[in-house]
Parts: sequence; structure tokens; C-alpha cells
Amino acid sequence: GTLPGRHNLNRFSREDPEMTEPPTAWFRPLWLALLIITSAALAAGYTCITPFAAFAVIAATTLSRRDAVILTVALWLTNQVVGFGVLNYPWTASTFAWGVAIGAAAVIGTLAAQWAVRRLAAANILARMTAGFVAAFALYEIALYVVAVSMLGGTEAFAPAIVGQVLFANAVTLVGLVALHQLVVIGTAVLSRRRRAQASPARLV
Repeated sequence: GTLPGRHNLNRFSREDPEMTEPPTAWFRPLWLALLIITSAALAAGYTCITPFAAFAVIAATTLSRRDAVILTVALWLTNQVVGFGVLNYPWTASTFAWGVAIGAAAVIGTLAAQWAVRRLAAANILARMTAGFVAAFALYEIALYVVAVSMLGGTEAFAPAIVGQVLFANAVTLVGLVALHQLVVIGTAVLSRRRRAQASPARLV
């Protein structure tokens, strides 16, 4: 068997005070929904390869551990829906097995990012995100490679050139996710100020 999507390399064809979410009740569901929608678009664009390491880092720096794991599972499900429903992945035992392996590796990568971010609690946000990225990407790739070697085959999908392209896709995605988070934070803050400004005159009447 082969790792789904890894051969189609035309795919390029809460704990942190600096990434804390605004204190609004609807920010959390909005942010989670945006991440899931983004992952769906990326899964289609990258030929069903979701950059899980990038999402693991943004989850580790903007969400609780519980929410980060929930998000990872949701991203994995989205990845599978796009793969089978849009990109016509074959309905074979090997493909299903790789799907399960990818989900498990994604959760491992997310937990690794959480661990790395917390270990560097005293460092600046850039250092913490870098450490989380390295941990998530390394553990994700190692987990999949172990599955390829021991059970499912497809080790050719882990050639240095291919891994390098996957690494690049994750790095670019992480930059985009950080920018998206900042835009959402700014937008939420602006809306909150406007609400307070509109509510203040009403209280004085």
C-alpha cells in the first residue's frame, strides 16, 4: 500500500499570553470553524495532505489541550471527507488503514506541540512556536514512517525531497494561520469595542 496523497506532489499546484483569544463567547467556535474550513481548502489544494504540524502549533498556542485534540480529530475527519468525497480516494482496506494511521499521527503531533510549547513557557512566542513546529512535524512523520515500514508499505513516500516539500507546505501554512489568527483577534476586538460603544448611550437613557 501507499500513503494516500504523498505521491501526488503537485499539491503545491492556551496557554500563551501572546496568542490569547479575546474574551468573547463566540470567538472559540468561530476560530475552530475557521480552522476546519481552512483545512478543507488546504486538503483539496494539497491533494488531501493536511498540514497537521502547522495546525498542531496554532492549536497549541491558541487553544486548550482538550480543544486542540478535538480540533485535530475534526481536521482529520475533514481530511478524510475531502479525500473520499472530492478527490475520489479508493475505498480499499489499505486506504482506510492509512487514514487511521494519519489520524493517530496527527494527534501525536498535536500532543508533541503542546508539550514543546509548555516546556518553553519562559521563552518568547517565536521560540515556542518553532519548538512546537519541530516537535509536531518530526513526531508526525516518524509515526507515519514506522507504520510504512512495519505494516503498510510506501516508504518511498518518505524520500528527502518529498519530506522537504511537506515541510515547506507546513511552514507556509503556519505563517498563514498565524496571520489569520491575528486578523480574527483584531476583528473581534473592533466588534467588541463597537458593541460597548453602542451599549453605553443606551444605559444613559
